[in-house]
Amino acid sequence: MYSYLNGKVTEVESNYITIDVNGIGYLVYTANPYQFEIDKQYKIYLYQYVREDEISLYGFKTLEDKELFLKLISVKGLGCKMALPMLATGSTSGIMDAIERENILYLKKFPKIGDKVAKQIILDLKGKMVNTKEVVTNSSYEELTEVLKGLGYKEKEFKGVINKIDPNLEIELQIKEALKLLLK
Repeated sequence: MYSYLNGKVTEVESNYITIDVNGIGYLVYTANPYQFEIDKQYKIYLYQYVREDEISLYGFKTLEDKELFLKLISVKGLGCKMALPMLATGSTSGIMDAIERENILYLKKFPKIGDKVAKQIILDLKGKMVNTKEVVTNSSYEELTEVLKGLGYKEKEFKGVINKIDPNLEIELQIKEALKLLLK
């Protein structure tokens, strides 16, 4: 089982990217391949899908997207090929909010999601979406904490600053925000 790949994107197609890791090109299906630039280094979180006749990798730019994808594919009648377009056309927070508020109309706007599947998503996931956000927030803050410690800041100096930063931002943007707040 793979957790993530760290490598350079060498190909971007309509529903997948190819990422080169030490000379091996991995084909990774992703919700929005055009968010990746060719010849740029990325850390891509993975889900490995294994069936009798298929082994596929699904990639995500953020851990939050991966966690949401895993929750979505746990829903009866909702597979990888239905969950991926949901992430491509909807925001992670929007999908989570729609599930918590039982907004069937929002969920039905996604391809291949009808009334029955939308109700099943709500039935299976309502009340479970808050935990996903907390896990992502904690892991995001842990990484930011390590970076700030590496830059020589003491935990008591940046403890109050970290909570003001959006955990959904990429780590580079979180670091910039933290440094701006620390330098005030």
